[in-house]
Amino acid sequence: MGNFDEYLNHLKELALRNKNLDAALKELLSKYESMDTDTQYQALIKEFGLDDSMRKNQADVVRFKMASMIYVSVLGFEKLSKVPDAQSQIDDLDEIYILISDIAAKYNLCKIPTIGDNMLLAGGVLKPSKTSPIDAVCAACEIMYEVGKLKETSDSIWDLSIGIHTGPALGRFAGKRQIPYTLSGNNALIASRLGSAAEAGHTIISMMTYELVKEFFDMQKIGIMPVKYNGVMDTYLLNGIEKSLKVGDSPIEWGPKFKLIYRRMQFLDIQEEVLDMLETKLPKNLYYHNVKHTIDVTTEVELIGWAEGLSEEDVQLLKVAGLFHDTGHIMKYSGHEECSCEIAADMLPKFNYAPEEIEKIRRIIMATKLPHVPADKLEAVIQDSDLDYLGRSDFIPVSNLLYQELKERNMIGTIDEWNKMQLAFIGKHQYFTQTATSLREVNKQNQIERIEQLLNKSESEAAD
Repeated sequence: MGNFDEYLNHLKELALRNKNLDAALKELLSKYESMDTDTQYQALIKEFGLDDSMRKNQADVVRFKMASMIYVSVLGFEKLSKVPDAQSQIDDLDEIYILISDIAAKYNLCKIPTIGDNMLLAGGVLKPSKTSPIDAVCAACEIMYEVGKLKETSDSIWDLSIGIHTGPALGRFAGKRQIPYTLSGNNALIASRLGSAAEAGHTIISMMTYELVKEFFDMQKIGIMPVKYNGVMDTYLLNGIEKSLKVGDSPIEWGPKFKLIYRRMQFLDIQEEVLDMLETKLPKNLYYHNVKHTIDVTTEVELIGWAEGLSEEDVQLLKVAGLFHDTGHIMKYSGHEECSCEIAADMLPKFNYAPEEIEKIRRIIMATKLPHVPADKLEAVIQDSDLDYLGRSDFIPVSNLLYQELKERNMIGTIDEWNKMQLAFIGKHQYFTQTATSLREVNKQNQIERIEQLLNKSESEAAD
């Protein structure tokens, strides 16, 4: 068994980290949930020309609690009349627009309609995400990097300046697939002002965005900006990914540490989406294979994984596999593991999981299909976590839920038949990790005695 004290200390550090992050987010967002925020939204409503009756009918209006807005200013039009081949420069500009659109798609940013040649992108609009501020700043870094490479290989006259701000926003459906929302108001205006104030080739970030991404990026305070309804706001110059978190001299390539921290935050988004899916789509008569079981397994793989000395990368993959391992019950009961793998393979690419990571998660999920002998520690951890209840003190009530679930599907007969089946199963079962063996094996043996007592009592009552 790994050093259990080290595991507990690590778990405490993670819990404190998450608590501090949640507190920081709540403090920042509370600034926009106050009476001043209501004033901002009233102003937005006036800009949209909406009266109170229209506000109540929000069929075409949506309120975004936290959108990360990127305003990209295109510089160089004053040079266009002075170059010999203006059409070639326009072609270069079109290439830049395509480049920006591709990067926006990579980071799940929504294109917002604007007037003129500048662009407004927004993260957290297509889908709310705790990582959207980080994604927005990563996108800005990559846009500047790629445009810089383009200028090195051509005589392009074009430069960009970028402003990024994170805050609430009010949007209206635009009715277009590629550009689903229009976005306006004070916070969009802040992003545009930051982008206009930045020098060519530079990105300026608002205080709100800075507080949400400061762990990941190298930024320096450069001044203040007046903000409607909120006085003044500090502004920061973006220099790129924080030195210790990037790969070599690359300004855009994440290092392993960056990816680990990012994945911790991203897991909360994946967890929310999967649990919401299970809550709404699982059959109601899944008394055992329900949301609670999914949470139990996801929690247990983390505990056993750390105690067994696995790397954080592998623990994260185990947690994701734990979330998905029973999602296939949405589609069918027997053979649901294969369906779970398909759901994971369909959902995880949008969270930028690589094919090899997804394949590893699929393999871990399939380890829960019994009978199965684990091929490695990862498979052993999830298998022990999935059958953790065999050695828990609440074994009897939990196993009764599983019996009820099977009974309604005509997969088992009487309770005595069920207990005999359990007795045979537990008698042959073994935990594969030292951690689970230490924590659960003794109590698992007690369950054998409890089941035998139940069977003896049933036989006695039948004889009477």
